[in-house]
Amino acid sequence: MRLELVTIVVRDYDVAIDFFVEALGLELVEDSPSLAGSGQAKRWVVVRPPKAVTGILLARADGEEQDARVGDQTGDRVGFFLRVDDFDQTYARLESAGIEFLTAPREEPYGKVVVFRDIFGNRWDLLG
Repeated sequence: MRLELVTIVVRDYDVAIDFFVEALGLELVEDSPSLAGSGQAKRWVVVRPPKAVTGILLARADGEEQDARVGDQTGDRVGFFLRVDDFDQTYARLESAGIEFLTAPREEPYGKVVVFRDIFGNRWDLLG
């Protein structure tokens, strides 16, 4: 058994792909046409860190209720955790890509950590 995907609700597929692939450095694994339960056209968009098994399904909000949750899926708590091999190099790369950091990097018993927001407002921990 393994966790294969988690979903992040987004407002726009292409904006999300640009952020997660170009700025964050994930790989675009799949971008296929599909249909929503409502019958509207949608896309099946999956990104994941290089060499990772678990991916992120970027799901465009379908309706007002889902749109209201974009960027606040975890009640403004850190809900996503990205562990990297080289914290300092990744932090510098993300900073130069314009990522919004909410804290300064700090040392914790589990390693270095800094909190950032994705382009939609979700909070993430960058862990090293």
